[in-house]
Amino acid sequence: MKKVLVLCTGNSCRSQIAHGYLQHFAGNRAEIYSAGVETHGVNPKAIATMQADGIDISQHTSNHINEYLGIPFDFVITVCDHAKEQCPILPGHATTFHHNFPDPAKASGTEEEITEAFAAVRNMIREYCKTFVEEHLPN
Repeated sequence: MKKVLVLCTGNSCRSQIAHGYLQHFAGNRAEIYSAGVETHGVNPKAIATMQADGIDISQHTSNHINEYLGIPFDFVITVCDHAKEQCPILPGHATTFHHNFPDPAKASGTEEEITEAFAAVRNMIREYCKTFVEEHLPN
């Protein structure tokens, strides 16, 4: 079974959303992990935006990359530039991918505008994850 790590700065929004979608689209074809180069806790707005799309990430935890240094990942996906720059060397020969998604936690404005920002980033990540699974974790 393939092992996939999604890495972000704080493992609170983008990596959590990607973790949820990769798990959803891959099913039992892969083990999905997410981590940060720091830990900030899972953002409640990330949980809410995923719930709005029918995916429950409320039981996810915010994990530090050091917790997974002994796992030989097949794929590592960085979802922000900071994580890509700070990512330690991981064991094994993981194929790495990078896509810098906007950070919805930095959105400002009214509550509605912030919710829309989270939904927009969620939708970008959903499409990226769907394509990733189709291309790299086929049935």
